[in-house]
Amino acid sequence: MKNYRILNLGAGVQSGAIYALMVNGEIEPADYAVFSDTQEEPKWVYEQLNWLKTLDGPPIVEVTAGKIGEDLAVGVYTAKGQRRFASIPAHTTFVEGEKGGLTRRQCTREYKIAPIEKWIRYEMLKLKPRQRIPKDVTITSLFGFSTDESGRATRMQAQYKQRGIQWNCGFPLFDEDLLMTRHDATQYITERSGFGWRSSRCSFCPLQANRHWREIKQHDREAWKRAVEVDETLRDETAVVSRGMKENMYAHRSCVPLSEANLDEGQGTLFEDDGECEDGCFL
Repeated sequence: MKNYRILNLGAGVQSGAIYALMVNGEIEPADYAVFSDTQEEPKWVYEQLNWLKTLDGPPIVEVTAGKIGEDLAVGVYTAKGQRRFASIPAHTTFVEGEKGGLTRRQCTREYKIAPIEKWIRYEMLKLKPRQRIPKDVTITSLFGFSTDESGRATRMQAQYKQRGIQWNCGFPLFDEDLLMTRHDATQYITERSGFGWRSSRCSFCPLQANRHWREIKQHDREAWKRAVEVDETLRDETAVVSRGMKENMYAHRSCVPLSEANLDEGQGTLFEDDGECEDGCFL
């Protein structure tokens, strides 16, 4: 029986700490660490990823499903010649400045989780389409949820239970010998690397709190410019993402254009146990 351990590497605080802990022998090493690149992340994510590559750790594999912001604008062609896109959790309203609803979140699954799973199936295991995983093989997907994110971990476990016993998930920071919070992981990876670490996410992610928006605006002007650009795309009538939408969409929860949003008010906590962000981003 072969059990493959695959780290879903976001190159943020928690998954970065897990990788370093593996290098230091404090966590059982993964067979591979796989980074799924949305091609829309702040520059520090790629800098942190490059630092991890300098360590003598599990092989780091990079995969991508494309550039998500461009796909929101022009779509991805299906086999039938139709243009589709993966929805981001944009804030919606009929009246600018008045809070409304939230669109479906498909982006994490299609740009973070699915590309890694495709790599596991077709590159690592060399399976053919619709071919089952061999009975003597099990896979454990490792995620960087920390002990202060038990709600996210519980929801992830529920998703993987539907897969059966051959593909499960694990959360190394919950190990009894570690029990790391996000703060603990930040302190560990900062001391290990010698520089401050920040979370991974798309520059225009609508689930960001104001402190995250300010972080991008202050530390990566190009990423901020890109976020403003994609925010405008959400309300572009010619963009695929706005097809069939009666309400206007916004990246910022205040439902005003991002370039005009007040980033000093209405600060919230991203990881409230409300089901908005339950997969593998911000790790």
